[in-house]
Amino acid sequence: MQLIHLLDEFLLELKLANKSDRTIKSVKNNCLLFFKYAEHEFNINSIEQLNRNHIKAYIQYKQSLGLKATYINSIMKNLRMYFDYLVQEEYITHNFMKQIKFQKENKVIIQSFNDAEVSRMIKFYKNEDYLNSRNRCIIIMLFDTGIRNAELCDIILKDIKDNAMLIHGKGDKERIVPISPYLQKVMLKYEQKRNLFIKERFEADNYFLSQKGKKLTPETVERVVKDCGKGVNVREDIRCSPHTCRHTFAQMQLKNGLDVYSLSRLLGHENISITKRYLQSITDADILILAVKTSPLMNL
Repeated sequence: MQLIHLLDEFLLELKLANKSDRTIKSVKNNCLLFFKYAEHEFNINSIEQLNRNHIKAYIQYKQSLGLKATYINSIMKNLRMYFDYLVQEEYITHNFMKQIKFQKENKVIIQSFNDAEVSRMIKFYKNEDYLNSRNRCIIIMLFDTGIRNAELCDIILKDIKDNAMLIHGKGDKERIVPISPYLQKVMLKYEQKRNLFIKERFEADNYFLSQKGKKLTPETVERVVKDCGKGVNVREDIRCSPHTCRHTFAQMQLKNGLDVYSLSRLLGHENISITKRYLQSITDADILILAVKTSPLMNL
């Protein structure tokens, strides 16, 4: 059977499994690029013709382009998902990708905003109208909860409780994150502006709305954060994005003494090994300050 036809079948399976649009797009693009390479280099377009040497050649080709190990590994993960499905459906007897080792990745120091930048960013948007009030609430919610961009866009009114909110995370996994008194005050001001904004014009369940009363898109949130960072002169080497707000939240929580297990639950990580990456970005000076703060004898 042709690789492209099997991909269509697999993509439908991902949709039925309620995988995110981002995951589906990533799998589709990476598989199509591999198929194109296999056809151009080896004249292969069917699963029966394929073997692990063709995949190895593709990985070596990607390496020759100077791509980072993390990027190549993401390609390999998508291809492994595809071939796992083919094994499951008995189109092939084994997954070629499991015979190919992942690339060794360099330890990445996660960049985040510093305290001064965070302080300026949360004050950048004012409460003068709906859009500014919404943007202010977005920035503060990202910093104070560490939720993902897509998770913020998916929040609906009934998810909001008095001091916590329900977050719909990756893979349909739900979790509860706290609403601090600081964030609660900002949300109340935003909700007043939101009520005036929608009045009788819109019927909307989503907590954050576009100018047209529609569900907010991740692209809009990206722009809100980017404009904020630019407006307060964030350092040029720091990427102004919602994910950097998430990194900042994680590092600030660790510096304030939150244990890595609790942080992992707040972030919605599948396992603690993902959360541990944030520990690598904390400096020795921060560790010393934290150790004094949590000293057993100082807290007797």
